[in-house]
Order: sequence, then structure tokens, then C-alpha cells
Amino acid sequence: MACVGPALTVGAMVLTGGAVLAAQEASPYVPLQHWAMPYVEHLIAAGVIADPTPLTRPFRRGDLARALRAADTARVNAVTRRTLQQLLTALADGRPAPSYRIEDAVGVAAASYAFRDPLELNRGVPPRLAVRRGFASAGLDLHVTFGPVVLVSHPVVDTRLQFDPDWYGKADNATSFPEAYVSAQWRQGELFFGTLARNWGPGGVQGVLLSDDPYGLDHLYVTFGTPRVRLQVIATQLDTRTDSTGGAAVNRYLSASRVWIRLPRRWTFAVWQAGVWSGVGRQFEPWFLNPATWAYIRASNTSTNVNSFLGVDLERRGGTTAFGQFMLDDIQVSRKSASDRKPASYAFTVGAKGRVWSTAVAWQLFYTQVANLTYRNEDAFQVPLYHLLGTGRNFADYDQATLKLSALAGPAVLFEPELTVLRQGAGDPRLPHPLVPDYPTTATLFEGVVERTVRLAVGAHWQRGPLELSGNGGVHLIRNAGHVTGASDTRWLGSIGVTYRVSYEHALP
Repeated sequence: MACVGPALTVGAMVLTGGAVLAAQEASPYVPLQHWAMPYVEHLIAAGVIADPTPLTRPFRRGDLARALRAADTARVNAVTRRTLQQLLTALADGRPAPSYRIEDAVGVAAASYAFRDPLELNRGVPPRLAVRRGFASAGLDLHVTFGPVVLVSHPVVDTRLQFDPDWYGKADNATSFPEAYVSAQWRQGELFFGTLARNWGPGGVQGVLLSDDPYGLDHLYVTFGTPRVRLQVIATQLDTRTDSTGGAAVNRYLSASRVWIRLPRRWTFAVWQAGVWSGVGRQFEPWFLNPATWAYIRASNTSTNVNSFLGVDLERRGGTTAFGQFMLDDIQVSRKSASDRKPASYAFTVGAKGRVWSTAVAWQLFYTQVANLTYRNEDAFQVPLYHLLGTGRNFADYDQATLKLSALAGPAVLFEPELTVLRQGAGDPRLPHPLVPDYPTTATLFEGVVERTVRLAVGAHWQRGPLELSGNGGVHLIRNAGHVTGASDTRWLGSIGVTYRVSYEHALP
């Protein structure tokens, strides 16, 4: 778990102006993996509900409930109306604060892979391999709300984790806390500490730096401003590693800050910067946590070392909503020395979403490109990896084009056909950074033999009362399999699961 020192806590209070929390009810977040999110993203893409916080996930439960209530039900069909009502019944707070809510969930599943995203097949170092297994899970989700404060604890026992190459648990390798946090919320901002998957960037697409990829990344989050202009700050401690001698512990930290602006009509955009720093005995350093400065400049002024990132997020709402995210990791402007020949490292996503003519079918199309050396650094400790799992994209040196449709075939019956073309080079964030003499022969994009995967798949979700049924199946047509020229492979990947939930709400004594 990340450790936040007293100086950081004091700094957060200074950022908020020492504000006294206003008397209002706090609201827990709806996790990105919550059963309702596929339906919510479909309704947003189809224009049925407004996006409560564009370019920012997850939603607070109260914000999402207000968006569902505001939907114009007279303009949608009966299936959509019943789905809206089912979501609102599940997400609206049943009792005013102070109160608590407990949800128990048990589930069984079977899949031909143990990783979370089927597009991970054969990617990464070491490559993710398919395994056919059955899984069982059980979880207890506790929400306690009292005035402006909410406490959430969600322990889950999931046997799938034991076989997921991204899971770092050792002693107890089947138990995790997907959400565990305390959040103090008031009209002008929020002070948060704990673990919760977040995503900065277009909705429904993984962010290029801050995403839901890492497991259990405890962090401090501070935001303040107005409903249309917000400053957001995240600070966390990454996993500690040992130096090359194996005797000294190297502390590693990441901070990110973003100015988010939602204009009155169609546009939302955000400008952000982040930094990763490390060292034996290094701690949270205030000049990297200051959201009103740029970590790269402060590192130069203080003669310290930091791996810096700059980014921009954009969205224009309309019948067709266009979006994009752009990140610069490193670029060499001059060519005066051998080190100036380092290939540029960057990542971007561009895309659009909307409704298919006047039907209830929604679509989303996006293209992503991540350069070969993105996330890597000359200092191997200053990579944004948490237990070797990317805090943004878990892979680099690839591009991906995805077209996804979504349609409600019945109340809370959602189908999602997908077509993806993925080209993956031999580069990976976990590989060593190339040496200066290797720069001229290092590819900016697509190192070595490029593996191409065409994925044709369909996902399905069905929710009725306490029962959820979900599944996903598709075929991968692979060319240059394993980065071997001319090799081909065809893989069928599928998963199916059923979950039963019961919940209980009551006022606090």
C-alpha cells in the first residue's frame, strides 16, 4: 500500500484552502467493472443520457443517478425505458445519510484465458498464454455514508487471480480489494485516499497514462473547482524495488495533475502532466506534487531526476461525439549528439461514437498508437509500472483500430459485436531501455517482426434482479504469430459467467 507522509496531507489541505466540508451527502463511485457500466456507456454513446463527467471515469453514483433521471424517456423505445428504470433502481440511494449498504456477490465462470482482456493473448514480456479453467468468486461490498464522507471496502476472493499473469499477489493470491477508500466530498471539491480504478481520457477507451489497468494502486486524489472547471491531482507510491547490487531499496513515486474544463455547449478538454521519480531514500517531494508547476521544469531547477509526461484530452459532444487523447513522453529536438538520436516516444487515441441513424444501436470507433519506447526510461526505475503492470497502457509498440456496436435486445439485455485489428511490435514497457549506440537501429514504432491480430467477437450482458449473466466470445486470426515471419494461428477465445447478488441498506444507528 502506498504511504502518504504528513507533508503531503498538509499540502492537500493547503490546496483545498483548508475548506470546511459543507453539509451535503457524499456519494460512492460506480466502479469501472460494475455490471451497470456497459449499459451506461451504451446509453451515453446513443445520446440517451448525458455524460456526467466527460473524459473522466469512474462516475459518482449520485451524478450517474441524476443523469439517468434526466433522460427524456418519451423519445426512447420501451426496452430502453425499462433498462433506464432498472439502472436507476439499482444505483439510486435507497436511504439518506447516515446509512450503510452491504452487497454480497457470488459467481462462477469458465474461460479459455485468465487475463482480463482477450487482446492480451501472446503479448507482453513474458507473453500472456491462454489457459482453460473454471473460476469461482465471492465478494462483500460495504458502503458507509455519513454527511460529506463515504467509506467503501470491497474485499473479493476470485480464483482467476491465481492464473492472471498481471496479478502480483503471492501469499494470498486469490484475494484483492478492487475498491477500498475514504472520500470526503463537498461542493467545491474532494479529498480521497484509497484504491479505486480510474481512467483519464475518452469514455470506454483505456487512458494512455492513467487507466484501470493496475490492480490495487492506492493513491491520494484531490480535486477542487466548479462544475465546469476542475483541478485534479493524483499522487501515489509505486512498488519499491532493489538496486543493481540487490542491497538497497529504491523508492518510486508517481504524480499527475490535470486542468479539466467543460465549456457550456459541446466541448470538454483537459491538459495534464505527470512525473515518475525514484531513488534510494527518496520520498514524496513537494516540487513534483505542486499542480501549478510542470514536473520537468522543477526537476531542472532542483537538479533532480524525473521522467515527465505531457498530455491533452479532447471531446466534442453531438449527434456524433468526437474524442482524442494525446501524450508526449520524450522527443529530441536537436541532433547535436548521439543521445539526440533517441526515437520519439508518444501515445495517442482518436475516435468517435454515436447512434446508428434513428435506431437504438450505438457505435464506437477508435484508433490508438503507442510508440516503441513509450513508458520506458533511461533510468529503469522511473517507468510508470506498478508491480510490472502498466499504470496506463499495459503494452507499447502497437497500434489498434476497434469498431464496436452495442444494442439493447431486451430490458438490460445488451449485445456488443466487435471488430479489432491489432498490430504488435516486439517492444514492451518491461524491456530494458536501449543504449545510446543502439538508437539509430531502434524503431520509433514496430520493432522487429510485427504480429497482426484480427479479432471478430461479440459480448453479451443480461441483468435481471439479483442475477447477472455475461459472456464474450470471438476468433483471433493471427499473422506472424509469436513475431515469427510467415507463422499463422487461429485462436478461439471465450468466457461465460453468472453472478448472484443480494444487497441490504439501512440507516446508521
